[in-house]
Amino acid sequence: MTVEHGFMPAVLLDQIVAATEQVLDTAARFSNADVREPSLLAGWSRGHVLTHLARNADGGSRLLVWARTGVETPEYPSMEARAKQIEAGASRGSVELVADVRDSAAQFAAEYARMPASAWERVIRWTGGQAHPAARAADSRLCEVLVHHVDLRAGYTPEQWPADFTRDMLSRVVRAFASRSDVSTMRLHATDSDAWYEVGAAAREPVVHGSQSSLLAWLMGRSEGVGLAAQGDKALPELPFLY
Repeated sequence: MTVEHGFMPAVLLDQIVAATEQVLDTAARFSNADVREPSLLAGWSRGHVLTHLARNADGGSRLLVWARTGVETPEYPSMEARAKQIEAGASRGSVELVADVRDSAAQFAAEYARMPASAWERVIRWTGGQAHPAARAADSRLCEVLVHHVDLRAGYTPEQWPADFTRDMLSRVVRAFASRSDVSTMRLHATDSDAWYEVGAAAREPVVHGSQSSLLAWLMGRSEGVGLAAQGDKALPELPFLY
């Protein structure tokens, strides 16, 4: 496994920092009552989402230390420990939650800035068992911040995702679905880019039309299919949970 062509660490860090500032601007408006309100994720309040973003930054920082030093530094002790950390922090007040997201993000950015170019090639292992070059930790953090901003259910929508993120993530999600046995075959047509995607070998139908952001939001479970249309007025296929 190698770092994908075109990976530019400094550019990606700028994107992560900008996306984080947007989340912080949104979260700064929350009252203590607001952070108890449900998020888009079943069973999670906004406090859960904000705590998850903070703990994800901590885990990402540990992965970057692993990549930089070569000393195995697990992202989390276990998935169970991760869940307990999120549950334990979700009930805090809005000020404490926002400070946690800000401080953990700053630490992640500091660890990121310490990475020599060669360290991005080092293969590290996530808690779920996936092994990838460390560059994936950068992509993953940007995805976490952008997608969970939508999950806060506070006015930030998939249409506001950066176009390059949406384009690249849509291709990745299609590949992820194509490798699964519990996903129906289908063709996707991004009407704003005129790009076509196939889920499943030689998929021909149904054909689902919509913008890149609408398609991605639907595939990632952040939309029930708003802005999408299946050819022949058919119902949209049922999708399994991905992220």
